[in-house]
Amino acid sequence: MLRYKVTIAYDGTQFAGFQLQTKQRTVQSVLEKAVKTIAKSATRIVVNGSGRTDAGVHALGQVVHFDFPFELPAPAMLKALNSMLPLDVVVKDCQIASPDFHARYGTTGKRYVYRVNRGYYTNPFRRFYTGHWKYSLDVAKIKAALPDFVGTHDFSSFAASGGSVKNKVRTIFAATVTEDPSNDELVFEFYGNGFLYNMVRIMVGVALEIGNERRPVHDILRLYEVKDRTQARYTAPASGLYLKKVYYGDGPADLPAINDK
Repeated sequence: MLRYKVTIAYDGTQFAGFQLQTKQRTVQSVLEKAVKTIAKSATRIVVNGSGRTDAGVHALGQVVHFDFPFELPAPAMLKALNSMLPLDVVVKDCQIASPDFHARYGTTGKRYVYRVNRGYYTNPFRRFYTGHWKYSLDVAKIKAALPDFVGTHDFSSFAASGGSVKNKVRTIFAATVTEDPSNDELVFEFYGNGFLYNMVRIMVGVALEIGNERRPVHDILRLYEVKDRTQARYTAPASGLYLKKVYYGDGPADLPAINDK
């Protein structure tokens, strides 16, 4: 068996998320179908992702791995996969990996982007690819608040309720926002060693409320202390979220992998 490390991009609009689900179209299901067809295999070949993305969430650099029953050069595997995959998924890179490489458990960091459309009305051509915030925003206040996300903190207030992960401590290396006037958008970017379920979307929601003066600038610090998801309130829509890059010891901060326990 040969292990392949594959980097993919996808438009999450028509997917029920990454992870395999019964009677649902998912990124994992279309990948596994393509791999199985190439291998001419009668049995399932499991495709392991670096993590889950929800329905409607996009990826610019999701990483997966799978074990293949015979050797195929990496460029040939890339071409074969792209010939089999639907148009809303594309393989950007393919490498033959070491047998102990694991797309999920080997990660040392992830980088997410979140795009917010600021128009008063929803842009019909961007509605599947941005969040939407029609209210006033003081971007300077958001920029003053975002450094409070940086560092190692208990993100219990920023994790969706009902999640199974017990350890809510994560380290954020960078949190930024830039303005994109040509598209009337704000672009958030978060880089950390791991993220909880809905964490980025909740962080964006809190930042937007700070920009709208519904919260004080440094309310993020209070939310760490209360460890109460309900006090973070707003979760930004899935449509604006993009998994940009997954790190395996190749990022600015090479830290041990996070075990989601």
